[in-house]
Amino acid sequence: MKLRVLGCSGGIGGNLRTTSFLLDRDVLIDAGTGVSELSLAELVAIDHVFVTHSHLDHIAFIPFMVDSVGLMRDRPLTIYASGETLDILRQHIFNWKIWPDFSEIPSVQRPYMRYQMLELGETVVLNERKITSVPANHVVPAVGYHLDSGKASLVFSGDTTTNDALWEVVNKIKNLRYLIIETAFSNSEKELAVLAKHLCPSLLAEELAKLKCDADVYITHMKPGELELTMREIEDCVRGQRPRMLINNQEFEF
Repeated sequence: MKLRVLGCSGGIGGNLRTTSFLLDRDVLIDAGTGVSELSLAELVAIDHVFVTHSHLDHIAFIPFMVDSVGLMRDRPLTIYASGETLDILRQHIFNWKIWPDFSEIPSVQRPYMRYQMLELGETVVLNERKITSVPANHVVPAVGYHLDSGKASLVFSGDTTTNDALWEVVNKIKNLRYLIIETAFSNSEKELAVLAKHLCPSLLAEELAKLKCDADVYITHMKPGELELTMREIEDCVRGQRPRMLINNQEFEF
C-alpha cells in the first residue's frame, strides 16, 4: 500500500489544503480540498471514497469529482460511510438543491455514483487491501480508518476527541506502523476543542498515553496560523513519543 497526503490542514490558504489521502491509485480516504491536486487522469482512476464524516472540509470535493469525471468512467464511484453520514450526504448535498443527485444520473440503472453503508468495525477488502472503520468521537457521526496491507498497518483517527474505544481497537493491531491523529486546536483553545469534539495538545498527550503499540505518530488537522505553536505545545505535552507534523505530498508505504 502507498498512501499519499493530498491535504491535511484544518483550513486553507497558501499551500494548505483540507483532509484527503490517496491510497494507491484508486482509493480516497476523505475528499477535502486536497483532491484539487489530482490530474483529470488521476481522478478518473479513483473507484472508491471512504468518508470519515460529513463535515465540509472532508467531503467538499466529492461533488466536483463526480461531476468532472462521471462521463469518463464505465462504472460508478462508490462512496463508503456510516449510514448516518450517507443520509446526510443524500439530504444535504446530493439533493438537487445544493448539487445534483449523481446516484440517479444519467440513470438509476447506470449512475455515476453509488452509496455503500459501512457498519462500525466492518472491513472492506479491495485487492487484498483491508480497510476497516474504527471508532471516532465527534460532534457528528464519525469514524476513522485502519488500512492494512497484510505486512503493516496505518490508522487514521479522523476528527475525534477523547476516545477510549479507539485505543481498544488500535492496541490490538499487531502490525501497526503509522498513526495519523488530529490536533485541531492549541492549548489556549481547549474549551473550544472540548465543545467541538477535537483534540488540543494537552488532550492529545492524554490520548497517546493510552497507545500501547510502537508506531510512528503524525499530527493532522492543525489550524492555519497555529502550526508552529501547536507543534511546540505537543512537544511540551507528549511524553514517550515524538509526534511529527503531517505535510502535503508526504507518502507512506506499508
